[in-house]
Amino acid sequence: MSEPALKPDPQTARAGVLLPLPLKGAYDYALAAPLPRGTLVQAPLGGRESLGVVWGPAEGALSDARLKMATPLDGQPQLPEHLCDFIDWVARYTLSPPGMVLALALRSAAAFAAEIPQIAYIATTNTPPRLTPSRQRVLKTCADGLARKIPAIAEEANVSPAVVRGLIACGALKQVSLPEFAPFGVPDPGFAAVPLNDEQNNAAVILRDAILAGSFRTHLLDGVTGSGKTETYFEAIAEALRQGRQSLVLLPEIALSVQFLDRFAARFGTRPAEWHSDLSQKERRRTYRAVMTGEARVVVGARSALFLPFPELGLIIADEEHEHAFKQEDGVIYHARDMAVVRARLENCPIILSSATPSIESYVNAKSGRYHWLKLPRRHGAANLPAVHAIDLRESQAEAGSWISQPLREAIAATVSAGEQAMLFLNRRGYAPLTLCSACGHKLICRDCSAWLVEHRYRKRLMCHHCGYETQTPPACPACGAEASLIACGPGVERVAEEFAAVFPDARMAIASSDTLHGPTETQAAIRAMAKGEIDVLIGTQIMAKGHHFPQLTLVGVIDADLGTADGDLRARERTFQLLQQVAGRAGRAEKPGLVLLQTRNPADNVIHAMTESGAGGRDRFYDQEITYRERAGTPPFGRLAALILSGRDSALVQNAGRTLAKAAPHARDVKVWGPTPAFYHLLRGQTRERLLVQAGRNVDVQAYLRTWLSAVKLPNAVRLTVDIDPVSFF
Repeated sequence: MSEPALKPDPQTARAGVLLPLPLKGAYDYALAAPLPRGTLVQAPLGGRESLGVVWGPAEGALSDARLKMATPLDGQPQLPEHLCDFIDWVARYTLSPPGMVLALALRSAAAFAAEIPQIAYIATTNTPPRLTPSRQRVLKTCADGLARKIPAIAEEANVSPAVVRGLIACGALKQVSLPEFAPFGVPDPGFAAVPLNDEQNNAAVILRDAILAGSFRTHLLDGVTGSGKTETYFEAIAEALRQGRQSLVLLPEIALSVQFLDRFAARFGTRPAEWHSDLSQKERRRTYRAVMTGEARVVVGARSALFLPFPELGLIIADEEHEHAFKQEDGVIYHARDMAVVRARLENCPIILSSATPSIESYVNAKSGRYHWLKLPRRHGAANLPAVHAIDLRESQAEAGSWISQPLREAIAATVSAGEQAMLFLNRRGYAPLTLCSACGHKLICRDCSAWLVEHRYRKRLMCHHCGYETQTPPACPACGAEASLIACGPGVERVAEEFAAVFPDARMAIASSDTLHGPTETQAAIRAMAKGEIDVLIGTQIMAKGHHFPQLTLVGVIDADLGTADGDLRARERTFQLLQQVAGRAGRAEKPGLVLLQTRNPADNVIHAMTESGAGGRDRFYDQEITYRERAGTPPFGRLAALILSGRDSALVQNAGRTLAKAAPHARDVKVWGPTPAFYHLLRGQTRERLLVQAGRNVDVQAYLRTWLSAVKLPNAVRLTVDIDPVSFF
């Protein structure tokens, strides 16, 4: 039976306490004494205790008799003031309840609990009465004075735990307490600095000076693939360490962390702290606590690391800043790159956005002088940019059912015979993106989504890549009943691998996609196998397209360079160019020259033309053309967008809600409302979806417009409304 909640004394202090729940704001509570903003408390709510944070003055709406008492946690831990301000800012910008944003900052509530000391043992000067060979091995193991747990001693001495316990009982070993967590290593800024070329050194000097200045400024580190951007911003991290400041490095995908962590350890003598979804609860607790106490000096993490409680944050880096994986698409919908700039401004520290293919938004900000533009136009050391050529599939068409053209086959054969490595890239998982009936034309579609089922032939399953539904491939068409009539249409990486194995049976081949590499451990194993030369040809999706350095990789073949260029998305061409450029950047990163072959049916397309044009001029001309299109259309960065997505299981109710919402849209200058219209995937996870799009001028306060609009509309409880400020996906 739980203890009754303490009743407040009339003289107690009041405060607004924010709870990590989807509530509109802070609730009033009583406190035994005034507490500063950010203090962690236990607050009773609905018969249970909830973790909360003192957020500000109480509203005063409740009488003393109705107030409940909130009690601070032991030691009165606090979230930093700047983090509290950041949470408020994100909530206002994304139109999210502040409590939902707070939940992002309290991902490891157990970190606030007291540490649990670990029991270990060391040798004493007492000699045991019976000195058996087993006991001698234990004492020899413990002679170094290091504290160990019983299982560790037993394993190292090759004895049973009972032998160790016997030595404890007779006083030959004694108990000591160890901290619950091993401390993080302290990165050494002078451990192994690498020589930089002139461009790198000039950029590094500017970044070091920015750290010394200790003020907010956004720097765009724009360097071609292989130019040494990482080594350059490592010098900024080194300066932050010298100044006693913490650094945060954001990576868009966990897979990118594998080689990054090794490079960091080689430069600074120890690995940084990590923060991502694959950590165990214990590891998250350890990292969160180390960040909060300042023990973790450098953190490398996914977008959620942006909400960690850094008390001394002096530098933020967003690597591969153009990546759309930085956008959180559910819950609190935010773009980590953009919010990182905001947090840097609130922390009054510099931020570095690093990319070989900057986003159009960052490119425009750099050209206009809003961002400090640092350029690295050439590869580091003896490496040169690879030659890029298009293979016109209209002229080099392979036989039916084949996806690797003859010119690409010849290039692969030459590469492998020379003892070098190749990568074949196709951004499609599985065996085939579509399965249809050759008798009636029926397409196999997910039962819960308006999306094709993707065949995974190795697993003999059909899968939906949106909701996770999977089923066995049926022996007959479910529509017409025709047997053996189902055919695979189009290639996925598994199908390309099947063709490759038939053409090159002696080559060592591996598939790299999120279906075959589960988590950082498997990804790390594949990357290291490739780096050691244990693989001749890697066939992969975008999981291998960026951030990796393979010295023997000299050939990259893109199976379908046209995939994604006609997506109907305003960023489709930009995204396709960035992906192709990143893939091409894997070739020729060491002394041996690289070659990139793009299979295409539209070699005159501007994306393909920009890829095959030598030097940086092609990229910049492509960007300038895209900027012209955006400016004419009034789309970002020359205008603002916000998406409203309605969803529910009753399609008629969702459609009616969309029409009601559209009719209630206020008329405002420089604001257009498009829709409602069915979303690209109008059925997703069993939910019917309708979209409205708000397009506004660059200086329009879109959030204020939406607050006014949405406050005047009451939607049915069965219809969910999601607001996406600055959408990057239009599905």
